[in-house]
Amino acid sequence: MRQLLPHPLLTPILAILWLLLVNSIESGQIVLGLFLGWLLPKLTIQFWPEQIRIYRPLLLLKFLGIFLLDIILANFTVARLILGSPQSLRPLFVTIPLDVQSGLAISFLANVISLTPGTVSSRVSPDHRYLLVHALNETDPAALIATIKSRYEAPLKEIFEK
Repeated sequence: MRQLLPHPLLTPILAILWLLLVNSIESGQIVLGLFLGWLLPKLTIQFWPEQIRIYRPLLLLKFLGIFLLDIILANFTVARLILGSPQSLRPLFVTIPLDVQSGLAISFLANVISLTPGTVSSRVSPDHRYLLVHALNETDPAALIATIKSRYEAPLKEIFEK
């Protein structure tokens, strides 16, 4: 089955993305989207280091909703900080100890942090036990670490690791 459909979850996601890109739900576009959704994973299967396993798909949907809300709120916060008084910003780097162990979960966490305005993942330690994060305006490093661990890392651990 894996040879026929290498990534069953990725195929419909790619098909939906195709339909959004072409802004059409005509039958020909649906067929083309499904074909591309099947073909791309089939052609790139050798580049995927591990099979993606999602242990809690409903939690993933909830996590994505929280993440999108955080992006919207953080955009307003960063705009207010920059347009207000940028000289009062307190940027800092924090090292976050990681509980997640899979490369996929670490990558997902680093990307979520970087996509949320006001924070950027800078580096993963060589042993994958720490993540260096830069915050645009933070006065309490412990609070930032606790927020990232509870709001992002804990759900990702449940979603991608057993």
